[in-house]
Amino acid sequence: MRPTPPSRRSVLAGGAATAALAAVSAAAHATAAPTPPSAPPGAPGRAAAPGAKAAPGQTPYRWRTAVIGGTGFVTGVLFHPKVRGLAYARTDIGGAYRWDDRAARWTPLTDHLGWDDWNLLGVEAMAVDPGHPDRLYLALGTYTQPWSGNGAVLRSDDRGRTWARTDLDVKLGANEDGRGTGERLLVDPRDPATLWLGTRHDGLLVSRDRGATWAPASFPATPSPTGQGVTLLVAAGRTVYAGWGDGEGALYRTTSGGWEAVPGAPGGASARVPVRAAYDAGARALYVTYADGPGPNGQTDGSVHRLDTVTGAWRDVTPVRPGPGDTFGYGGVATDPRRPGTVVVSTNNRWGQVDTLYRSTDGGATWTSLKDTAVLDVAETPYLKWGGEQPKFGWWIQALALDPFDSRHLVYGTGATLYGTRDLVRWAPEIRGLEESSVRQLVSPPSGRARLLSGLGDIGVMYHERLTASPSRGMAANPVFGTATGLALAPLRPAYVVRAGWGDHGNGAYSTDGGRTWAPFAAQPAIAKDAPGPIAVSADGRVLLWSFVHWDGTRYAAHRSTDNGATWTEVATFPKGAAPVADPVDPRRFLAYDTATGTVHTSGDGGATFTAAATGLPSGDPQFRIAAAPGRSGDLWLSAKEQGLFRSTDGGRTFAKVAGCRASYALGFGKAAPGGDGYPAVYQTGTVGEVTGVYRSDDTGRTWTRINDDAHQWGWTGEVISGDPRVHGRVYLGTNGRGIQYGDPV
Repeated sequence: MRPTPPSRRSVLAGGAATAALAAVSAAAHATAAPTPPSAPPGAPGRAAAPGAKAAPGQTPYRWRTAVIGGTGFVTGVLFHPKVRGLAYARTDIGGAYRWDDRAARWTPLTDHLGWDDWNLLGVEAMAVDPGHPDRLYLALGTYTQPWSGNGAVLRSDDRGRTWARTDLDVKLGANEDGRGTGERLLVDPRDPATLWLGTRHDGLLVSRDRGATWAPASFPATPSPTGQGVTLLVAAGRTVYAGWGDGEGALYRTTSGGWEAVPGAPGGASARVPVRAAYDAGARALYVTYADGPGPNGQTDGSVHRLDTVTGAWRDVTPVRPGPGDTFGYGGVATDPRRPGTVVVSTNNRWGQVDTLYRSTDGGATWTSLKDTAVLDVAETPYLKWGGEQPKFGWWIQALALDPFDSRHLVYGTGATLYGTRDLVRWAPEIRGLEESSVRQLVSPPSGRARLLSGLGDIGVMYHERLTASPSRGMAANPVFGTATGLALAPLRPAYVVRAGWGDHGNGAYSTDGGRTWAPFAAQPAIAKDAPGPIAVSADGRVLLWSFVHWDGTRYAAHRSTDNGATWTEVATFPKGAAPVADPVDPRRFLAYDTATGTVHTSGDGGATFTAAATGLPSGDPQFRIAAAPGRSGDLWLSAKEQGLFRSTDGGRTFAKVAGCRASYALGFGKAAPGGDGYPAVYQTGTVGEVTGVYRSDDTGRTWTRINDDAHQWGWTGEVISGDPRVHGRVYLGTNGRGIQYGDPV
């Protein structure tokens, strides 16, 4: 059995957003909490393979991505050297993209990867063939842990529109330390049929048939004990260079007889890990950025060095030395094929002064910081103001690329977006179409201006008035969260909404205008700072129940408030760490599902006390969850993954298994079908027959219609789903790295 994928990248400070906030002050960075990992036991179901028999009653849907704009770590950008306007981007958990220059937007290339292939949504490396512009190669694999699957290589002859696939017998780690290094995949400049792939633990692989088969290459470095291994591959003329992350900045190159260490390579703490490299063909110079760690976190020292590939002479061209009070490494590097001697490098993990790009036009003799004159325009993605602050130039800058056809078109990736410029002064996100959110909660209000509220990994809560534009209010502020852990609306008072999450200035907040504006709770339990968890609100908005779960899985007692968060009281009878669920009609009724014991606990006194109700239900997985049917008191649905779907109509005293649904991972409700019995449409990510997909039922779960298809699968989609209470058929689907997908019947 395969485990549930982690809910978000493993980063400090609750992910990219909190990392950005941490740049404002060293104190915030020092006290921020890590993102809660989630890899409990349990296995996804089987996904439909190409040509597999579809589930009965498949309905065509049009799928689109709700616009936010990035929100995740862009780990690599690659311009094709021979085709104007052709570029590719990779992300740590959200797949790969192709740039459409005419439309000025990114096209996703890996949405076809399905449930069983969730581990392949992380892109470790990519490569293009300079002599064959339509060829593209991707090395996929998100984690190297024992519970993850092996990696794979995709190869395309039509720029990623269609793919051939080769499964590897090694693991790749696109969401692990070192994910911003590279590229680790390269077409050999001497033979386009030969490809090289650097791995973290298994040395160097080679393919002699354009990626169809792979074998270990004879390489002088030993298998990596730290999990960095080969950090980069780059062509310099007809020579291939490889960086090795387990030595003192070791660099290797091809010779007529194989591979050899490059003499005179720099060493010491500032050059321990070769991060990236770029070749200046006009000057016949190779530039290499170094750091004392792979990044994106944890780097405190770094340097930049220039190798004359003709004479073999090395020169230290570091723009600024890290030092006490200003620690950082170096990350991205790009050269200009139109202007020999022009090179751009990025700092990385520089929290005190904020990361920058340094540009040189004289081969690294002198440098200019582009941040110092930069004008940032984030009007298209307002969340980058981080709750009202001025946007930051960047953090986690390891992806850096220079357009080979335009010397002033420079792009760089951050922990949340991709910035670009056409004049080296004005910068704006070049992120349209690239959406990488990890979605934790979705609430579609029954009334009001908002179409959708979302709770996300790394960037808190969003208020979507329109699905086709990034929320104009940006991230929910007062306070700003990193990762959201809870989001709930009072059904009888839908303007009242509460949220919880990882934040440096409070961990809970409420809204009385449907999520447009927020105020922090006047007080919060002490444990909230270290273990914010799911939160529920009674149907009338008068009672709050807040559960607490540390990121390491430790569970704590829930707390209750009856005065809008001014005071809190521990609820001793509430099962620790369970997700509270409010009855949508009766304000007195709450319930909680203790997944450790398979017991439902109910309350009839507004959450003050709980008693055991149904027992003997599926247990052992904290991601089993209960959903309450809107507008109906005591009507509950339990998604228990491979153990199936269950329903209670007596408030949780008894449950019956729903026939025909072999597995259920996430479940939600939407507007009832016209002409039916008025029961809400039921949506789920589940397995019906032999196919795991997205389903809708308009007859209370008696029959199910698959509403996604094999081209729209998005890997792991078992976290959250919600219908729209105002539009029958519309569904919102949370993904783990491809943002919010929403579908409408065609």
